[in-house]
Amino acid sequence: MSPETTIQLALLTPLAGSVLIVLLGRSPNLREAATLVTSITMFALVVSLFDDVMGGARPQVTILEMLPGLGISFMVEPLGMLFAASASFLWIVTSVYSIGYMRGRQEKNQTRFYFFFAIALFCALGIAFAGNLLTLFVFYEALTLSTFPLVAHHGTPEAIKGGRTYLGLLLGTSIGFLLLAIVWTWHLTGTVDFRAGGILSGKVEGPMIGVLLFLFIYGTGKAALMPFHRWLPAAMVAPTPVSALLHAVAVVKAGVFIVLKIIIYVFGIDFLSGSGASVWLMWVAAATLLLASLVAMRMDNLKARLAYSTISQLSYIVLGGALATGASVIGGSLHIAMHAFGKITLFFCAGAIYTASHKTLVSELDGIGRRMPLTMGAFVIGTLSIIGLPPMGGAWSKWHLMLGAADAEQYVFIGVWMLSSLLSAAYLMPVIARAFFQPPAPAPASAGAAATGGDGIQEAPLFCLIAMAITSAGTFILFFFAGDIADLLAPIVAQ
Repeated sequence: MSPETTIQLALLTPLAGSVLIVLLGRSPNLREAATLVTSITMFALVVSLFDDVMGGARPQVTILEMLPGLGISFMVEPLGMLFAASASFLWIVTSVYSIGYMRGRQEKNQTRFYFFFAIALFCALGIAFAGNLLTLFVFYEALTLSTFPLVAHHGTPEAIKGGRTYLGLLLGTSIGFLLLAIVWTWHLTGTVDFRAGGILSGKVEGPMIGVLLFLFIYGTGKAALMPFHRWLPAAMVAPTPVSALLHAVAVVKAGVFIVLKIIIYVFGIDFLSGSGASVWLMWVAAATLLLASLVAMRMDNLKARLAYSTISQLSYIVLGGALATGASVIGGSLHIAMHAFGKITLFFCAGAIYTASHKTLVSELDGIGRRMPLTMGAFVIGTLSIIGLPPMGGAWSKWHLMLGAADAEQYVFIGVWMLSSLLSAAYLMPVIARAFFQPPAPAPASAGAAATGGDGIQEAPLFCLIAMAITSAGTFILFFFAGDIADLLAPIVAQ
């Protein structure tokens, strides 16, 4: 099978799976089996492209050409390969987790949930494989629209309000800024294709480079750069598997992926660093990185604390792109995968705690590590990865980012990343301290379907534990295979 055919099959798989999910909606076991089979199939198809991309090939296919040189087209390059592989693998794990969570919580509208989850992964894959800015914009908007029903899943006034904030900010920024940037780029260059070395060199100069960069960066609202970040905490009203989708699998990772892809293939690393047009972005990303960490320290709601942690961690990637050195771009790209595994583990743990004990506040977690040792053990692993301590994958991405800052002679940002790691410890380690070193609070009379009562073990459903075990192991595995991922990414900075 040719790589071009594989690309099309990979894109069609989640669409076909979404139809099957609806048809099997009256049979939960078959519906969930269809979800798992679909996610595994998509991952297998994506991974089958790895050897071609590693060998230097850039398979591409055009589905629809509306004007000469302007159409819906796809191309697989190293950065897109990493994002697609991460998202498709984590879809499998999130599907396993969702089975335990949705059944344990006896959630309503589960068929709708699985349907839109599949559509969201179709959109994420379209973004990963986008061959030009038009294709990227179409799938970016589709991802926003397909995840809105997931954010507002519960249908409560709070969920509807959160969904409106989510939809309003993301559509407003993309239409107001990103679309304008794409049209302007087409006017300047006559193309919207992603090309090695960028397409803007010699086409725009002076302050206009910074203006165009501003439109692209803030048009990509999913990157959650301040002040357009409020949609992310607002979306925490969604079920925990949706939070995992937003923070680790597709949505925010799509945002920072787009930021890096635009810097690499539209501006070009050499052009951007030589122009000095991204200095403002470095400081905005650094400010977002630190301020979000400080806000996270004040949050008693565990999911809200993790949401602001995500805003901070995303700015690691934006800052890496803004520095525009080979090491910083590699570090930012690595952090897409490293943060995904660490943060999804933490959200899985938050959902497991809620499912088993109905606790949502950090102040309620005293002694819970004795009742949920497996869950809180996974929380420790996820925390160490987010902080950036070996042997967790997050250590290598931060290492490359700091090397990139040194290459750019922007030493202040090394200090920013070091301070951020300390702040990460300051807002995550107290959760662990409460869980393991504080005396347990009295157990509730009824702690949900997974609880055993009393002061004994009351772990989350088995499927939730399996998912947490997989992502926890992933943070270790990524530490030892970071060099192979860096080798995959090396061509994007050698252009």
